[in-house]
Amino acid sequence: MRELLKLNPFFRKYPHLLLSGVVFIFFTNVFAVFAPALIGEGVNALRDADEAFLSPLRNGLAETDVFQQKSQIAYPKTLGTLQAWSGGILEHPKKVSSKSEVLQWMGKIAALQAGLFLLAYLVKGTFLFFTRQTIIVMSRRIEFDLKGRIFDQYQRLDAAFYRANDTGDLMNRISEDVSKVRMYLGPAIMYTINLAMLIFLVVCVMVYIDWKLTLFALLPLPLMSLAIYFVSTRINVQSEAVQKKQSGLSTFVQQHIAGIRVLKSFQREHDATQRFTSIADDYKTSVLRLVKTEALFMPIIVLLVGLSTILTVYVGGLRVIAGDLEVGHIFQFVFYVNLLTWPFASVGWVTSLVQKAEASMQRINQFMEAEPAIQAPEIMRSGWHPQSSAGLVFDNVSYTYEDTGIEAVKRLSFELKPGEIVAITGRTGSGKSTTAQLAMRIFDPASGKITFDGVPLKEWPLADFRGETGYVPQDVFLFSDTILRNIAFGLPENDSPFSDVQSAARDAHVAHNIDGFEKRYETLLGERGVNLSGGQKQRISIARALIRKPKLLILDDCLSAVDTETEEAILQSIRSQGNETAVLMISHRISSIRGADHVLVLDDGTLVEEGKPHTLSKAGGAYARMVQQQENSPKMP
Repeated sequence: MRELLKLNPFFRKYPHLLLSGVVFIFFTNVFAVFAPALIGEGVNALRDADEAFLSPLRNGLAETDVFQQKSQIAYPKTLGTLQAWSGGILEHPKKVSSKSEVLQWMGKIAALQAGLFLLAYLVKGTFLFFTRQTIIVMSRRIEFDLKGRIFDQYQRLDAAFYRANDTGDLMNRISEDVSKVRMYLGPAIMYTINLAMLIFLVVCVMVYIDWKLTLFALLPLPLMSLAIYFVSTRINVQSEAVQKKQSGLSTFVQQHIAGIRVLKSFQREHDATQRFTSIADDYKTSVLRLVKTEALFMPIIVLLVGLSTILTVYVGGLRVIAGDLEVGHIFQFVFYVNLLTWPFASVGWVTSLVQKAEASMQRINQFMEAEPAIQAPEIMRSGWHPQSSAGLVFDNVSYTYEDTGIEAVKRLSFELKPGEIVAITGRTGSGKSTTAQLAMRIFDPASGKITFDGVPLKEWPLADFRGETGYVPQDVFLFSDTILRNIAFGLPENDSPFSDVQSAARDAHVAHNIDGFEKRYETLLGERGVNLSGGQKQRISIARALIRKPKLLILDDCLSAVDTETEEAILQSIRSQGNETAVLMISHRISSIRGADHVLVLDDGTLVEEGKPHTLSKAGGAYARMVQQQENSPKMP
């Protein structure tokens, strides 16, 4: 229970629901115990009346003789009980004077018994409804809160976490694992409290009636709990195996759906189907193994409940014959045994729920307690105030990927002032995109320092710093939403006028494409913008960054899918933003960076050349060779 104890703060958030649920469970069980007592006392009352009046008549005694002796008949105890429950509506049995009156009186007893029995179960059902409307509702609300916290943690954790975890596994933690935790928060807690209260009330009543019969009636029930516990433990182990198989299956499907175009272009559908079949067969085998174990559950319950009933009837019959017990109490005990069946069986089931919830909560806590590698203050430290003209500065920055050991950036230094465009170029794997991510503080440098507006990035609150930036990544991502909402995504939901969206689309040179769609800005995009061309997706992503009017704009090779004319138009729009925006442009295309104020050429993470584009093109270095290679490369028709 160590991991589940961390859920206690959630209970303190809804004390009224938990306490109300406990009260409703108590009254539910009071009426559940009361109903069988009606059966027992009713049977005893009818038996007493039969022995007092009808049995003598069946044995040949004249009716006049029977009712002449009525003054000598003892007042039956159970009739007094029923008369007290009925508020006195039952007449005293000594007042009857004929067989028909006896039968009529017995009919009243049966009707009263049935009416009170139905009323007891109606009240019990009402309290059971209120129980579920408190404890189960509490579990659903905690489930909602827990999913919210998990999602917040997902957004809080940094890129290193997502490199180490599969998407399918993360989806299972917020869905399947939380569902298992909710089963502990709701049904497990409800049935545990119900079990404790019901056992206490029922056993007290049974012991009050006959403690010896109580021992025999309850003897098989602990055995049932023990058997169900072992079955549930095995179910728990097998359920964990099923959960792992399901996570693997979810991850496989998610990856292949996301990469469906690649899958089809390489004609690997048959291979993917075979792999899916293999993974699905493993999952099916695990599920069938679990189902076979679960099939033991009900037979064990039926067997041991049947044994308890047999013992109750046999031992109870012997005690009735001995005169130590009334026959109605046997009926009452049988009801109580069946009433205790599910609570005792639920011991193992609830134990299984708790075990599953413990395992799931441990998986959840593994990342809920994880701290992002990128730490930042919540507010700007006193004495540090951004200087509007300082821009972005890299000072001897180096970075090494921990998982591969590759040193992607080595002692890089440069300065980017507001109103300037600094371009970074180089061969594939030279460290261009890593530099962009360092500038956005997606990673922290291993050594060196990065400042923005005169303040080290580590001193900036992340929300404030990223609120000043616009980032267009190399791998463009669009949401399955309208074009309007995708462009306005970078602004608060209520702070994105339509005119600003149109202006950003024009600056990104994509407005004319959007106007060509039937629903224009209300066009709904497919997953990751699948119904757009590569160039349209890149330009919508650029519009999403431009609408924020950022002080630092980072373009990570995001113009690779547009033609030269469109590229020049977009760069001109960026320049027209004025002297407030500093632009860091990452590109391997010379045409994209010819208009930059300054160019940095990286090779294997090291700055090998820098200067103005026209100067570097004549210097005969790495940049000049790139110009020559791209100008001499064959053009596509």
